Amino acid sequence: MTGVRIRVADSSDAAGITRVYMESAAHHARIDPERCYLPDSQFIEDRYREGRQHPEAELPSVTLVAEFGGDIVGFLDAQLQKPFDPMLRPFLYCFVADVAVAESHRDKGIGQQLMESAESWARQHNADYMSLMYNSGNARVRELYARLGYEQGAVSLTKRL
Repeated sequence: MTGVRIRVADSSDAAGITRVYMESAAHHARIDPERCYLPDSQFIEDRYREGRQHPEAELPSVTLVAEFGGDIVGFLDAQLQKPFDPMLRPFLYCFVADVAVAESHRDKGIGQQLMESAESWARQHNADYMSLMYNSGNARVRELYARLGYEQGAVSLTKRL
């Protein structure tokens, strides 16, 4: 989509990020209601306004926003990490914790632009890999990540206790 600007977020973007975040949370609550729900929007807005979206980040982290016509239409949270398992080589990877696009702007390439910008940021910080998780019921993002060249590197399993 032309006219979309990807940039690093600042505290003044909190309300726009929260709007997109809440749409994403509603989507995830529909596809996985046992594990996902709508958090308090004021908590989310405060979290982004105060820069608390990357808890305990010892290495660099970033929130990127997609801006179109002066509005925030998407965002991505990522942080650099190192494996904690001694069996794994000591590489640096960029973990994408959250990526969301406003419902009215989906299927226009904004998610791809956010991911490509995150990959660029990760390369600038000497990351060796990108890593992310997504809900297995979310076919749209599975297709996006496959188009971007992401492959299954591990399997995350859950079990209700």
